[in-house]
Amino acid sequence: MDQGTETRTLNWRVEGMDCASCAAKIRTALERMPGVSEVAITHTTEKLSLKLAEGGAAPEAIEKQISQLGYAARPFTGAAPTAPRHDHAEGEHDHDHDHDHDHGAVGHVHGEEPGDRDKAWWQTRKGQLVIGTGALYLLAWAAKLALPDISYWAFVIATLIGVAPIALRAFQAARAGSPFTIEMLMTIAATGALVIGAAEEAALVVFLFAVGEVLEGAAAAQARASIKALGELVPKTALIEENGATRQVEASALRIGQTVLVRPGDRIPADGIVVSGTSGVDQSPVTGESVPVTRTEGDEVFAGSINTQAALRIRVEKAAADNTISRIVKLVEEAHEARAPTERFIDRFSRWYMPAIVGVAILVTLVPPLVGLGDWWTWLYRGLTLLLIGCPCALVISVPASIASALAAGARQGLLLKGGIVIETVAKTRTVAFDKTGTLTRGEPRVTDVVALAGSQDEVLRLAAAVEAGSSHPLAQAIVAHATSLGLNIPPGRDETAMAGKGVSANVEGAEIFVGATREEASLPEALRLEAEGKTVSAVKRNGTIIGLVALRDEPREDAPSTIGALRAMNVKSVMLTGDNARTGAAIAGALDMDYRAELMPQDKVSAIKALGEGVMMVGDGINDAPALAAAATGIAMGSGTDVALETADGALLRSRLTDVVNMIGLSRATMSNIGQNITVALGLKAVFLVTSVLGITGLWIAILADTGATVLVTANALRLLGWKGK
Repeated sequence: MDQGTETRTLNWRVEGMDCASCAAKIRTALERMPGVSEVAITHTTEKLSLKLAEGGAAPEAIEKQISQLGYAARPFTGAAPTAPRHDHAEGEHDHDHDHDHDHGAVGHVHGEEPGDRDKAWWQTRKGQLVIGTGALYLLAWAAKLALPDISYWAFVIATLIGVAPIALRAFQAARAGSPFTIEMLMTIAATGALVIGAAEEAALVVFLFAVGEVLEGAAAAQARASIKALGELVPKTALIEENGATRQVEASALRIGQTVLVRPGDRIPADGIVVSGTSGVDQSPVTGESVPVTRTEGDEVFAGSINTQAALRIRVEKAAADNTISRIVKLVEEAHEARAPTERFIDRFSRWYMPAIVGVAILVTLVPPLVGLGDWWTWLYRGLTLLLIGCPCALVISVPASIASALAAGARQGLLLKGGIVIETVAKTRTVAFDKTGTLTRGEPRVTDVVALAGSQDEVLRLAAAVEAGSSHPLAQAIVAHATSLGLNIPPGRDETAMAGKGVSANVEGAEIFVGATREEASLPEALRLEAEGKTVSAVKRNGTIIGLVALRDEPREDAPSTIGALRAMNVKSVMLTGDNARTGAAIAGALDMDYRAELMPQDKVSAIKALGEGVMMVGDGINDAPALAAAATGIAMGSGTDVALETADGALLRSRLTDVVNMIGLSRATMSNIGQNITVALGLKAVFLVTSVLGITGLWIAILADTGATVLVTANALRLLGWKGK
């Protein structure tokens, strides 16, 4: 496309897609239309985004093309869809989101009218096709019993009426660039069966195919329901307070800085800070915590949480598009776009598999009669049977069905994984590298000791607080909080300068004050003693001379020991990466019985990750962890961490519980095991019935029943993951 051509981005919600092949079929068709580029679509989120050049196809023509393929397209009325993203810079992080979805157009064309999602199965077009074909088949059988002379034609009519919509969609898909579809095979097989006089089997095949369509649609609906349930956690309306009065507004219209009133029993409409009131807040819909937590003035609350006791007034801190629930939904939707290597392999495999099956079916039909091994009608029947049994529906759906179920199960338990590629990588984890502060520890350090080497303790603490007053680092905030609690007068600092991994300096009362780690401090007996106790020691220097030490301690999380033990039981090693000195690192790591690397700058953590070899998961929460999160095979951010960490990471522990690291690995391993089972079932049944079909042991209706049965078995097995629960 000419770079000078003006383009616009258009978005639709496409209903009726049951598998990745459906999305591939639409993509193939739309990419052939004039002016259309960068088509991004995923069947789970039902969102389509594309760029349309000026003078290209009309939006109405695009919708008509989608409709002709058997789907329903509605303009997307919300914000731009979040699922498809093609703007990853090359090398942004190690896990390439593969958007090359030229699947070879394998699979189904599924019809669904607008609004079908809200109807019972028998009210949908698919359901009506099942009822219609089933009724026709029964009527034909009734005719066979009552009027045997016309029964053959009754089965012919039942077949033709039932296969007509399937043949129409097969023809439309072929015109749009997808000739190898199950609809095309169904049409050929049903027509061929009528030609050789197998009308009863043809009618039954059409009916069983329709049943399989309904079952596959139900499986797709299950995956979508998890995302829909997340989005519905946030209430639709909110009570906003203005000038002493309240009025009801749309929650999506709330602006940062507004104050909302949340009554007992109401869901909190936005992420915010409590400005008045004290109440128990049930955060289980968001974080999974089973016990309500007390929230009072100054505390943070999440959209979707439930106020259980007393009225709260909350200042909105994040717009609707940026609140916790929206971020979770965005992560889950993006996850469905990041396909696992196994899934990509299956897609590549299916590109040549379908044409190969068609070729084999033709050979089975032609070669044996030509060499005198039987009559033409017998081998034509077996060739048609081979066409149906060779359809890779179960194989194609085996991986995405398991991935979708795992993502949904994980999201409900606060485990966010950005796609199948992450699940597959997490399952191969052999070493977990933990950041210390805020990850292995609570991230709430407290000042334990102030040692004055010159002047008084108050003077040392006062100057240290002056330097740290402008920092958001947990250690800095702890020093400022301690000085404030003692009522010390903290002077203003000027010309603050931060030195990553070393400390902060500022001009305070005409002197250059530095707070951080120094070589001189490391040799002081007082510092050695404090560090041996597992405390972090910062030196306070005035004009280059150490005047005192400030020691802080950040206690390990309560679940840290059990997490390390559980990982060891899974044959997964644990290592702590910290910028603290070796003595402090040794004290913390020794208490947790794990390995450690200390005195690491942010770039040193990257080197440490690479030195640990393959299969490394990095768990962190801070901005300085972002490089290590990107360098690891899998980067996992704590839910309480920074936005930078969450964006860089491949997943997140929403509940900020270390035990969820164990659960994440467990879920990923269970998913890969489930995928292995599905592929075995899909290929195993194909192998058995391919042989029996060629030998003439099984016929047409057994072939389609086996194909439908394999799809049902694979789907049902994948849905078992929805019930997976962590420890």
